[in-house]
Amino acid sequence: MTGSGGPAAARPGREVSGDPPPSGHPSKDIPHDPPPPSHPSKDIPHDPPPPSHPGKGVFRGPPPPGRSGKGACRTRIPAPPSDNASAGPTPAQHRADGCDTPAAARPGPGTRPQRTDRGPATGPGEGAARVLRVAGPLVEIFCPPSVAMHDLVVLGDERLPGEVVAIRGDTATVQAYEYTGGLAPGHPAQPQGHPLSVRLAPDLLGGVFDGLLRPLDGAGDLLLRTGPGAACDQRTWRFTPGVSEGTRVTAGDVLGEIGAGVPLRLLVPADLSGEVTRVAEAGGHTADAVLAVVGGHEVRMAQSWPVRRPRPVSRRLPADAPLNTGQRALDLLFPVARGSTVAVPGGFGTGKTVLLQQIAKWCDADVIVYVGCGERGNEMADVIEELAELTDPRTGGRLAERTVTIANTSNMPMMAREASVHTGATVAEYFRDMGLDVVLIADSTSRWAEALREFASRMGELPAEEGYPAGLASQLAAFYERAGAVRTLGGATGSVTVIGAVSPPGGDRTEPVTAHTERFVRCLWSLDRDLAYARHYPAVSWADSFSRDVSALSAAHALAGDAGWAERRGRVARLLAEADRLADLVELVGITALPPRERMSVLAGRLLREALIQQSALSPADAYSAPEKTAALVAAVLTVIDRCVELVDGGVPADAVEAVDFTPLLRARETAGPDRTGPVKAARDAVLGRLQEVA
Repeated sequence: MTGSGGPAAARPGREVSGDPPPSGHPSKDIPHDPPPPSHPSKDIPHDPPPPSHPGKGVFRGPPPPGRSGKGACRTRIPAPPSDNASAGPTPAQHRADGCDTPAAARPGPGTRPQRTDRGPATGPGEGAARVLRVAGPLVEIFCPPSVAMHDLVVLGDERLPGEVVAIRGDTATVQAYEYTGGLAPGHPAQPQGHPLSVRLAPDLLGGVFDGLLRPLDGAGDLLLRTGPGAACDQRTWRFTPGVSEGTRVTAGDVLGEIGAGVPLRLLVPADLSGEVTRVAEAGGHTADAVLAVVGGHEVRMAQSWPVRRPRPVSRRLPADAPLNTGQRALDLLFPVARGSTVAVPGGFGTGKTVLLQQIAKWCDADVIVYVGCGERGNEMADVIEELAELTDPRTGGRLAERTVTIANTSNMPMMAREASVHTGATVAEYFRDMGLDVVLIADSTSRWAEALREFASRMGELPAEEGYPAGLASQLAAFYERAGAVRTLGGATGSVTVIGAVSPPGGDRTEPVTAHTERFVRCLWSLDRDLAYARHYPAVSWADSFSRDVSALSAAHALAGDAGWAERRGRVARLLAEADRLADLVELVGITALPPRERMSVLAGRLLREALIQQSALSPADAYSAPEKTAALVAAVLTVIDRCVELVDGGVPADAVEAVDFTPLLRARETAGPDRTGPVKAARDAVLGRLQEVA
């Protein structure tokens, strides 16, 4: 029987043995339950035992030779602090956040005894961190007191990365970001003394990375175990200095320009200011080359930043500039501002991934960060392949050159999904600080929430609704809160727009992830199953979607010279709502039973859906719709609808108006190019001529 508790366990440097006692001290004289304090055991020789637990947990010193192997059940008690290196980490190994107390001296008298070893502890000594328990991605380790929450930990001989998510006494719970097969109790654990961080550099553009921002080039079909760091890119980037030696700079100031497909800048780090004592010459440099020295500190293109810590800004700005997605249903009915937040809920097969891919290809942001979180690998492969082939209409180069792809597919480690969305937000903020407009697309946050639920279950947390952790709403809010239009530390303006897909099981929008997400976003693009199965793309429901940015964007359009934008949008929304209201009635009584004016409302809904709202993601002419083409289509359809209403009000039979061939107007979106308005006007005139014939 292992003596592993009570005050006896607080005596250092000894072991509690379960071997039979020496001769003259039969085991029957040692009670299994502690006797009352007033009846100490008389037969047990004193060291003396504590009065509260006489007999149990008696210290006998090291076991005799031959008794420490098979048949011995022992609990190791930590040795007292000493000057020996095995007593714990040296002061140099402590964190740089002000921890000066030696690690071995910090545990108090209430330190609980250690777990029974299941294997040999590796490391410099008894105080070394080591694995105690493994349960899938959950790993418990014995750790020194210097370990802090969210610190990075390297596990085992294969150096699997993990992050501290809970600390109880001298035991830390780590979520591993790799497959833990082969990891066993007793294997070494190495706390790194800093939080989980990623390397940020210009070479992120055009790359494909895993959830910890490690490059996946050449990794094959499965994620390779490459450790916690990222391989250094040896490409060179042209650097043009913007300051001279002797200039005093502060955090966020521009030190120079970096030549890339996207205009990038070398900035003074957020925690640095002082005099520039050295500036590199203009020319090609690697991302890890020293380009400047400010206040005695070296500044490189590449830098490291914790993924869970938002990057600092000077202040937030109102989100009042429109983000053009190239999708007419979104830009007209449910527009989004730069720096805003969007949720895209939809069941299986409703076209979420296709819609998000189209936004990644055609929106007018400077940089796209696409996070594939738990999605199918073939879908991510399609995204990467298409981005590599498409030409960027803004720069003339490849579209992939302004895209960062983070691929954490369903066959990759589960807990890396949890880190991938924070990694994507950190990358987006890195480019935002350079004065760029960034769109962060997360597909999907439901898979991320499922990873949270699985890990919370392994930790034994009390489940909330549908088994999700109680902190789900807080974590969703923290993620979407990293969006925004800001004034950077250097005085530039930039923005991060977050678009997150939600995959509610069975399309149930009342499930926790969807319900909580709707509380924190400003725009909702809800996908309708009936529209999707009717081959209507995008299947955005105009009845269930909303945009809280409409008021701010109406003012922005008015300032840009389009004062009628808000009126046109409102009219289209009203016509669609009226057509939906009459649709159920038409199914019951038939179209001919309606009054002529209401029959024109039904016709208006059909023209708006087929000629304006519907779009083809596979058509070179219609996959993207410029604002000019969208405005021309809106004007053309509304003009035709007005003419139809005038005819029936003038006595023309509704049957005659409905029999008119509207094909030229319905095909105008295909016959006109992405930014051409001439064919749209020609189609409008052709249909108006046919309506004149029945007048």
